[in-house]
Amino acid sequence: MSKKNKLQKFEENKGFDNLFQYSYERIMAEGFPLQGHWHDGFFHNDHPIVLELGCGKGEYTVGLARVHPEVNYIGVDIKGARMWRGLTQAREEDLGNVAFIRARIDQIEHFFAPGEVDEIWVTFPDPHPGEGERNARHRLTSPEFLERYRKIVKPEGILNLKTDSPIMYEFTLHEVVEKQGLPLLYHSDDLYANDDVLEVKTIRTFYEQMWLDQGLTIKYLRFRINN
Repeated sequence: MSKKNKLQKFEENKGFDNLFQYSYERIMAEGFPLQGHWHDGFFHNDHPIVLELGCGKGEYTVGLARVHPEVNYIGVDIKGARMWRGLTQAREEDLGNVAFIRARIDQIEHFFAPGEVDEIWVTFPDPHPGEGERNARHRLTSPEFLERYRKIVKPEGILNLKTDSPIMYEFTLHEVVEKQGLPLLYHSDDLYANDDVLEVKTIRTFYEQMWLDQGLTIKYLRFRINN
């Protein structure tokens, strides 16, 4: 994407009333006004709230919102130019159950109150390959990030991980879920090779389809964040 296109999308993003862009400094100084008030202050319903963290273009956020109008979906990413597509699609389709936050994931607890979130999706995150604690700490399913999520999800809150990375899958399954004794609801290291009828198979991002066309396998984990 050219610099000109990025700047144009940044400018267009200012016109979306379902995009929230708050700097860390502003959050620390003022707080986020919808923290604890997403239901009454924005969605105007009491439907469950589901996050997509590292949402990119928002393909999962919008795709799930189409299928489930009875659920509110919020995509979170730091890349504003990428989110432009999801914002545009949500407006074109008049999806009132979609919002986006432009922020770093390690600031997520400043945008939601305890117990305000029902479920989290992490779709094709950076696996931060390589050995060592430093790489592992940056993975969006690491114990450090799970502690952040526990501050905002309900006690029975669920995390979904969909990835093409064996590193990300094995790390989450063995180093996080198993070591912390978290309830594992489903897992597959080759999602499309089995006959299980799952909604997670019906929504594919552009890159996911590209990886499938290249013969790569897609992995999926679903587990409760609290034990």
